[in-house]
Amino acid sequence: MFLPSVTFLIVFPQIAYGRALGIVVVLLCALVGSLGLWKLALGAVQRPWGLFNVLNFGALCVLLVVAGYTGVFLALMAARL
Repeated sequence: MFLPSVTFLIVFPQIAYGRALGIVVVLLCALVGSLGLWKLALGAVQRPWGLFNVLNFGALCVLLVVAGYTGVFLALMAARL
């Protein structure tokens, strides 16, 4: 959700007041995402170990890959401007 919000609301605004709306949406996404990431991280290290911990750790790994590619795409878009 982060990459489309930045692209279509901040970098190339398609609607009136898109940048202001985009800043609010990106800040809200950052807040909710950080809370969710915090819950995933706590779930991955809690004892006793079980399937829930493994699934949380796998979700964190997938999130790291997605965040890395999002950063690469944002850097490519910034270089294109």
